Amino acid sequence: MSTLERTRCRMRAHPLALDAALAFGVLVCMVAGSFLDPHAEDGSFWGTRTPSALSIALMVLGAAALVLRRRAPLTVLAVTASLSLVELVADDPRAPVAMSAVIALYTVASTTDRPTTWRVGLLTMTVLTGAAMLDGPLPWYAQENLGLFAWTGMAAAAGDAVRSRRAFVDAIRERAERAERTREEEARRRVAEERLRIARDLHDVVAHHIALVNVQAGVAAHVMDRRPDQAKEALAHVREASRSALNELRATVGLLRQSGDPEAPTEPAPGLARLDELADTFRNAGLPVEVARADHGATLPAAVDLAAYRVVQEALTNVQKHAGHAAKAEVSVVRVGPNVEITVLDDGTGEDTGQRGDDEGHGGHGLLGMRERVTALGGALTAGPRYGGGFRVHAILPLRNHTAATAGGTV
Repeated sequence: MSTLERTRCRMRAHPLALDAALAFGVLVCMVAGSFLDPHAEDGSFWGTRTPSALSIALMVLGAAALVLRRRAPLTVLAVTASLSLVELVADDPRAPVAMSAVIALYTVASTTDRPTTWRVGLLTMTVLTGAAMLDGPLPWYAQENLGLFAWTGMAAAAGDAVRSRRAFVDAIRERAERAERTREEEARRRVAEERLRIARDLHDVVAHHIALVNVQAGVAAHVMDRRPDQAKEALAHVREASRSALNELRATVGLLRQSGDPEAPTEPAPGLARLDELADTFRNAGLPVEVARADHGATLPAAVDLAAYRVVQEALTNVQKHAGHAAKAEVSVVRVGPNVEITVLDDGTGEDTGQRGDDEGHGGHGLLGMRERVTALGGALTAGPRYGGGFRVHAILPLRNHTAATAGGTV
């Protein structure tokens, strides 16, 4: 910090001391000006004179009033203007007591609003100039009278300009601070949304693959002694499901890496292009799955593609967990106008079939995560028991939505 900046900081920290120094400087200028006579009788351009005791007293009082100019600007202006008025009317030769009124008028203009500046400034200019012209010892057209009018007008104009500039700078600073707060809030909101999205993906991945591992491990344990070949095949499926789970977890958690961390994930996010592969994992686990697609090979936005895949994955996982051993599942993907509709049906008769509609109330988050994911893209999801038994999950995903770009992201 430079010496000038340090001096300014000290002055701002002690405004009363600054005003006292200003008052002293004004007093010196007024006293010095009172000894100069612009109307010298000897014909010279400038002469000297001796101010009266009344002028000295008025100058001291006017300068002393300026010490309080920040605390009571209107009162100080009234006091200095009254002292100047007495000097203009009663004393001859005239002393520059009006200089204190000019400083006080500048202070009023720089600390109040514009209407107040106009009213007070015009009143001060009119009263002082009028008194000097009508009752003063000099002719009304004397340059001192015209100078008094000019100085009071310039003081009001300069104070108003300083106030306007200060208000403009404050407005810019406030706008910048508000923009900074808005950016921070937006960043926090995006971080929260990203965490929620990653949590959903982790839930989908873990729930799907752990369910498959559980089923295949149960099969292996059941047939281990009687049919070791089938148990070996089941264990192979367990290994494959666990490997897939690890890969997807690595890809999802890899988003949390810093930009300079090694081994950042490069695999694309899963989508409907892997729907048959997804269905095969459930078929290998003993759940018959039929897939029907009528989406005309449309290329979906990344967020919509990922959401559609996760909806099917979570719905089939729920079928595997709740629908019973004899259940079958049907998956359909249909393009309807500007939307893609995903439907997952099952004919399960398990005891938990009727409870999947409110799994949030039983400690689960599958349907809740699906619904939040679809809603974030501007779509809608319904889920509930089918008439005659089974369960139905139906999701409508819009292909064109302004929120898809920000809410979905990529994995």
